[in-house]
Amino acid sequence: MKTTILLLGATIAAVGTLAACGGSNSSSPPAAGGGAAAAVSVKDVSGVGKALVDASGKTLYFAQQEAGGTIKCTGGCLDIWVPATGTAADAKSVSGLGTMKRSDTGADQLTFQGKPLYSFKLDNNGQAKGNNVSDNFSGMSFTWHAATTSAAVAPSPAPSSSSGGGYGNGY
Repeated sequence: MKTTILLLGATIAAVGTLAACGGSNSSSPPAAGGGAAAAVSVKDVSGVGKALVDASGKTLYFAQQEAGGTIKCTGGCLDIWVPATGTAADAKSVSGLGTMKRSDTGADQLTFQGKPLYSFKLDNNGQAKGNNVSDNFSGMSFTWHAATTSAAVAPSPAPSSSSGGGYGNGY
């Protein structure tokens, strides 16, 4: 009887130690390959609902003008909008994800429902400051929307465009 209690106590202590070493506060499911977080997961983001986020928790966006799957955000646009890169394996983490090759860099960029995805440099984890932002780069206008998993919800109307890149008002 004493041996059983000692073994049970040792087992509980070992499980507690393993849980402390490998525990995580992340609500994201683990990646299919093992311990690394998924490249993209779904998170409740204030003001937009269930949105796609990258591995660091930053909201992912698409440009309305790239909805046809053509990458137009190049050059100076990439100073603010960071392409969400990944592999075909990463694209399996959320239904609707895919990849496409960027013609300017050759990198694989993640897409959602055929739209190239980006993070917004001015966002922090859990923010969506780039949602419905309109901006201009090299004479091309862009309107950005957080990528949400509720396809039935239409994007909110975009604010008026500003000629200075759209980031002077608190962005």
